[in-house]
Amino acid sequence: MSNTLENFSKAAQSGNTYVLAPLPYADNALEPVISAHTLSFHYGKHHKAYVDNLNKLVADTPLAGKSLEEIIKETAGQADKAGIFNNAAQVWNHMFYWHSLNPKGGGEPPAALKQKIEASFGSVDACKKEFANAAVTQFGSGWAWLVQEGDKLAIAKTSNADSPITKNSRPLLTIDVWEHAYYLDYQNRRPDYVNTILDKLINWEFAAANLS
Repeated sequence: MSNTLENFSKAAQSGNTYVLAPLPYADNALEPVISAHTLSFHYGKHHKAYVDNLNKLVADTPLAGKSLEEIIKETAGQADKAGIFNNAAQVWNHMFYWHSLNPKGGGEPPAALKQKIEASFGSVDACKKEFANAAVTQFGSGWAWLVQEGDKLAIAKTSNADSPITKNSRPLLTIDVWEHAYYLDYQNRRPDYVNTILDKLINWEFAAANLS
């Protein structure tokens, strides 16, 4: 991972304890796209629960004190460690999601990222369309991702807590499509939530910083 992601992951730890890292903006900063009401539940209840559960599950085990990435990679696909994987991955995914959003987001990507997007998708609009389609068509709970695979960028989607970091892809951005991410504001209108994020909040600068 790049220095950006290393620093971002370290914010989830204090010694051997996993902590609820602070949001990179105020809880009302994403309004009107995402309300403070939604953010307070999503961050303060759901994200916090994953942190609390992870601390309980890894206490007094060899995994205690390891980075989130290490825990995720060591427990992926192991049925007897599914609870640990799910909670560690959800802590990581949520932190990545908060940084994938910016109150002043949307617009044009930085030049280096735009060049890679155009080389991989043809245009920024084509990238956004494919990104939105992945988010809208993810069946049930999960995530849509912009990832880097070698010199190319691609769109991926994962179910439940799964993440591209278990598949040797480099995540650049994500959109959370679990219902708790949008239902208080958008009810069943997932496409409206997804498209508004891509137009108004998506943090292209974060994606550019995550390029290898």
